[in-house]
Amino acid sequence: MSSITSLDLAHLFIRNIFSKNGLPSSIVSDRGPLFVSSFWTNLCKQIKISRNLSTAYHQETDRQTERVNKMLEQYLWMCVSYHQDNLNTWLPLAEFAYNNSDHSSTNQSPFFNVYGRDPQFDSAHITQDNPARRLSTKIQSVQKDVMRELEAAIN
Repeated sequence: MSSITSLDLAHLFIRNIFSKNGLPSSIVSDRGPLFVSSFWTNLCKQIKISRNLSTAYHQETDRQTERVNKMLEQYLWMCVSYHQDNLNTWLPLAEFAYNNSDHSSTNQSPFFNVYGRDPQFDSAHITQDNPARRLSTKIQSVQKDVMRELEAAIN
C-alpha cells in the first residue's frame, strides 16, 4: 500500500489490533501526518486511547517501548548472527520464543495471556534421526539461545 488515509489506518487498526487484542489504553506513535490528523485524534479521544507521540530520532518515548526495542534488537541479533543464510526461517521461531517467555509486567508469557495455556512443544517423543527430528532439535537450540540472550538483555 503506497499511500494510506487516516480512515484506512483506523480500519487496519480495527482489523489487526482491536479484533485480536481489544483496545489498548495508549498508543506510542511517530508524529506522521496520519497519527496527528484530526480524524485519528478524534478517534482516539472517542474510544479513550491515550496517544503518546514520540520525538523525531528518539523513539524511546516511554520505558516500555525502550525495553521492547532492546529485546527485539536481541532477537534480531540472534537470528542474524547465528543463522545468516535463512533469516526468514528463524524469525518466526524468535517470535515463538518471545511469546513463550514470561514477562515481568504479568509474570506470564504473552501466549498464556492470550490463550490461557502454555504452547505444546515437546519433541522428546521423536526417537529416530530424520529431518523432522533435526529441525525440532534446531528449534529447541535456537529457542534456548534466544532465551539466554533475552535474560542477558534484561539483566
